[in-house]
Amino acid sequence: MREEMKDLGFARLDLSREERTGMPETVYCPGKTAEQLERILRAFAEGGRAALGTRCSQEQADFALGKELPVQYDATSRTLLLEGRRSAALPGLVAVCTGGTADIPVAEEAARTAEFLGARVERFYDVGVAGLHRLLGSMETIRRARVIIAVAGMEGALGSVIAGLVEAPVIAVPTSVGYGASLEGLAPLLSMLNSCAEGLSVVNIDNGFGAAVQACRILNMIRNGAS
Repeated sequence: MREEMKDLGFARLDLSREERTGMPETVYCPGKTAEQLERILRAFAEGGRAALGTRCSQEQADFALGKELPVQYDATSRTLLLEGRRSAALPGLVAVCTGGTADIPVAEEAARTAEFLGARVERFYDVGVAGLHRLLGSMETIRRARVIIAVAGMEGALGSVIAGLVEAPVIAVPTSVGYGASLEGLAPLLSMLNSCAEGLSVVNIDNGFGAAVQACRILNMIRNGAS
């Protein structure tokens, strides 16, 4: 396999990552100046590639838009999408669920990342255990998903509840939403790690991006017929 890289001096773009791993390279925007981000996006655009920027600030997005790059910015998820050649469609559905509306920014990062990577996504927001009937009323549709992403703060119980009701793999995302004793996401992280629901996997606090990549790797293996 041919390894392809583009050296910008301050960054080395891994242009063969999708061929190697099935997932294209994405851009983590914090720590980059608006000018550096614009140069990275332009390098992808010159090759006809789509790109996704995560944790992108409004200032960075405005700068890229001002340079007439074909980008779309979503302020809720803080994702920046550069139009171009996209990944092939993945089989099946990813269900993205949240405990409450305060978890939506992290969930949207997951949902938009999964869509960028070729997945079909359905959103089930504000279905947390404080009103369990809301989740149970959606379970027929959620059970159709190949992978489920459960995003929750507070005590982080949503992942455990869903994992006890479905056959599909569940990826839990703890969020930094909650009052003081939630310790900025540490409490739901520990709850999810200590879940009694078998097979629940957990990513880092607020890591919607990581959950989406894991979900899409599962779908990619299904598409490729991995046993």
